[in-house]
Amino acid sequence: MQVYADNAATTKISAAALGAMMPCYEKFYGNPSSLHTIGQEAKEVLEDARERMAKLIGCEPREIYFTSGGSEADNQAIISAARLGAKKGKKHIVSTAFEHHAVLHTLNRLEKEGFEVTLLDVKENHNITARQVKDAIREDTCLVTVMYANNEIGSILPISEIGAICKEAGVPFHTDAVQAVGHLAIDVKAQNIDMLSLSAHKFHGPKGVGALYCRRGLMLTNVIDGGAQERGKRAGTENLPGICGMVAALEEACAHLEENTAKVTAMRDRLINGLSQIPHCDLNGDRVNRLPGNVSFCFEGIEGEALLLYLDMEGVCASSGSACTSGSLDPSHVLLAIGRVHDVAHGSLRLSLCEYNTEEEIDHILTVVPQVVERLRSMSPVWRDLQSGKRKYIL
Repeated sequence: MQVYADNAATTKISAAALGAMMPCYEKFYGNPSSLHTIGQEAKEVLEDARERMAKLIGCEPREIYFTSGGSEADNQAIISAARLGAKKGKKHIVSTAFEHHAVLHTLNRLEKEGFEVTLLDVKENHNITARQVKDAIREDTCLVTVMYANNEIGSILPISEIGAICKEAGVPFHTDAVQAVGHLAIDVKAQNIDMLSLSAHKFHGPKGVGALYCRRGLMLTNVIDGGAQERGKRAGTENLPGICGMVAALEEACAHLEENTAKVTAMRDRLINGLSQIPHCDLNGDRVNRLPGNVSFCFEGIEGEALLLYLDMEGVCASSGSACTSGSLDPSHVLLAIGRVHDVAHGSLRLSLCEYNTEEEIDHILTVVPQVVERLRSMSPVWRDLQSGKRKYIL
């Protein structure tokens, strides 16, 4: 049996997305910037997609900017807020210690330019509180950028409360919602979100396309210069097939959000309950306040890379954390941020489910993971030291 349980890394494209993309290759193939009939037909399709996406997250069409994905959207949002802040003498940014690297690396770059960054601690309950954000905001704060839900451990952050705090303080609020859009109900106006990043391939859309929502009144700084596409704020011919596929996938996800959430959450909880029976392991992230499809564990005495390879041989596709850092030998910065020591962080496993998964696949995972963990521990000198008492158990 082949089980794909790495949906936080990417998802299988849906039939709805593929169906929406094909006419853009066959009929609406013109450049939306061209003035001739075929170009203007493509332009109409593009603007229709923009209107439909805006409705799905509760904003105006002109507040949607299409991008190449979440990383580009994160970069543009953060850099834009920083540039606006600097003009007013405000160069302080609030974020969290377990953000995606698209955010953290951008913040690192801004620190080299003289910005000060406060990264909120996430050790308690593997999350932050709105109070932490409120206490961190200063007179010179130009941005709060906090992810909607963590990509590795699934923690859902108190976005609405943070949005209200930022609005009261007059500080722009950006959220990296790449893991949340299509899986959680989102209304940017009701939640006082000023900027939001999303990526199509996390909810059964195509890769290489995403969007940035930016509230009207906030001025964006270009990160890609060239033509006047996207109202002059994002150069490059629009990826019309990708955009149409993304919107179709998101419409389908939002239409079935309640039933998908119920199904995926039930499978998630089965996995958590079953894997919790393995000795000396611990769940990463809050038990309840987590993404519907996220299951993240640390297993003491084993290496995550070996675990993934053995699981792959048993037909289970999983991850040890973010796909963006899967080639690194360093432990996950997210796991270190929540307080895992290096030895334990190295033994991590992330299983991320979607509505395409089945109960039979969950059965297979619950059979295979304990067997593989036991096999790896039997070969591990660290595990022998733990059992003999030479080392003390941490979990």
